[in-house]
Amino acid sequence: MIKLIGGLLAALVLTMWSVGSVQQGVKDLRTSLTTWKYFEIRDMRRTVVLNPQKKSTTAPDSLAIPVTGWGDRVDVAALEADREAVSALLRNPVASDAQSIARGDSVYKKMCVPCHGAEMLGDGKVAAAFMPPPDLLGEATRGRTDGYIYGYIRHGGVVMPRYGQSVTATEAWDLVNYIRERQRANPR
Repeated sequence: MIKLIGGLLAALVLTMWSVGSVQQGVKDLRTSLTTWKYFEIRDMRRTVVLNPQKKSTTAPDSLAIPVTGWGDRVDVAALEADREAVSALLRNPVASDAQSIARGDSVYKKMCVPCHGAEMLGDGKVAAAFMPPPDLLGEATRGRTDGYIYGYIRHGGVVMPRYGQSVTATEAWDLVNYIRERQRANPR
């Protein structure tokens, strides 16, 4: 047993004092014991990070609902409390043409079908596990303004999560145009 421990200690000493160190490229013993070999990406001094001070940030898009800055036109507290007041201020800047409706159809199929279903009845696969979403062709949705539907898409609602991070403002307006077109084509 003593021979085994002595052999391990001798191997350790020889390894530490040998010409080629375990750190591959570190020249002396002190540096090899106090310096870790990392790839450059893992070195905290040269880490890949986004420096907000060095990047220019863009202003919010012109179709976003402002959280602040409504100024003297509208009371901000009233806007936060009343979605109807906000929706009354929003006008759809995207013309409801064939291209807008086609883009809205594409966004609907990608983002909305899991909950609202292919026929907009609120019978998607996700709706079976949670509270069913509203029928987008029903009377309640038809009575809402375009701004109200836009606000729900971008900023969410009671059950619906916000999709402002996934759907751009223009895509949300295209989606509103698509929903309105489907409502015109399917009167109830």
